[in-house]
Amino acid sequence: MAAYLDHMALRVKDLDWHIRFFEEVFGMQTRMEMGEAPNRKIWLDGGLQFNESEDFDGPEGQADHLGIMTEDMEEVLKKAYERGAEEMPQGHNWIRLPEGMCIEVIEKEEK
Repeated sequence: MAAYLDHMALRVKDLDWHIRFFEEVFGMQTRMEMGEAPNRKIWLDGGLQFNESEDFDGPEGQADHLGIMTEDMEEVLKKAYERGAEEMPQGHNWIRLPEGMCIEVIEKEEK
């Protein structure tokens, strides 16, 4: 039996901002929603789940980083930086979102 990651759940304070960011930058659409504000849970295509938490103010509880593969890394990075992402010391393809989430953007290699 093969194992695989079904989804990764992350706590965020501003759920709506994160949903817009991942839809507009990576094209990930909402696949399921549960609950009412301020305790909503949203699942996106691509295996991400965001749990709304108004009292969340730091990186505790978040993963180290997300690795997201894309077919157009430069376009994704352009959109990310336009929306407030900051470059990390690891390189231009490593971004930090305003609430602290770290993402490694990976260019899909053609076979």
